[in-house]
Amino acid sequence: MAKLQMPELQQTESATALSRSARNADPFMNVRQVAEYLHLNEKKVYAMAAEGTIPATKLTGKWLFPRVLIDRWLLESCHSGLMNDRLILSGSDDPLLQAATNRLTQKLRTRALFSYTVTGTRLGLDLLAQGHADACAIHWGRAEDSDRQHPALLQQYSQSKQWILVHLYRRQQGFIVRETDCERLRQPQQAFAATTRWVVRQEGAGSQRFLGEWLAGHAQPIDSLSVVQTAYGESEVASLISRGEADIGPGTLSAAMEFGLRFIPVCEENYDLVVPRNVYFRRLLQQLFEFLQGHEGAALALRLQGYDLSRCGRLVWSAD
Repeated sequence: MAKLQMPELQQTESATALSRSARNADPFMNVRQVAEYLHLNEKKVYAMAAEGTIPATKLTGKWLFPRVLIDRWLLESCHSGLMNDRLILSGSDDPLLQAATNRLTQKLRTRALFSYTVTGTRLGLDLLAQGHADACAIHWGRAEDSDRQHPALLQQYSQSKQWILVHLYRRQQGFIVRETDCERLRQPQQAFAATTRWVVRQEGAGSQRFLGEWLAGHAQPIDSLSVVQTAYGESEVASLISRGEADIGPGTLSAAMEFGLRFIPVCEENYDLVVPRNVYFRRLLQQLFEFLQGHEGAALALRLQGYDLSRCGRLVWSAD
């Protein structure tokens, strides 16, 4: 029986389809591929990548574009975004923000979703820069220094040209301890004793930065502490101390109160929200601000303790 032969044109179309399928399997696109995909010239794609207006990363001097984030970016650009029924928050841990998002989710039921993943300040910003989060909560030093330190931190990211910084509230930062240890550990020399068990936070967390600054003020290296645990959130620090697995750790007044613990105050800090410009006007984000600025948010902050919401929602920085 004669062997069937595929027509030359059909062979060419099949090869083209296979080649296109192989390209689509690659999770990253180069400048030429993005230009073809978006029907733009390559010069425009280079400019958008440099300005941070399109999801991109630079590796060995070449721009690469994650395919899934390019598709999401296109969706977000349509009609003020097709993801208006959800808001993904990352960054620093905070009991008030967690309580607020929980209450808003219950109010909205199945109509929308607030998702708040505690990552620490640095990892939260990394996730925001890669398009995996819609906004990021940060704290990075004392309140009196945050007008300088927060923008300096954001400007380390090329995407910050499209970000704005909105103030949520001021809160008290210090150390969480048990009732029986409070007076003793108020003395720095007792806190530095070899028998004092510390729980610390992960690198990149704002509370770990606070601890480092406090130790530097006492000329004490962090590796001199008797560290028994590393926690990945405010509640985990307080939980470890309440269970007797550690004696002291950095955290906020509200986290200490949540577990019935004592608190040694050190400073106040600004707790701010980093938001891409195209996310700022989302109804869900505005609902979060409205909740915190309203009577229910004020009552919740008073019950949790250690918050000042007088400037909540105020724009504190943009790249303009």
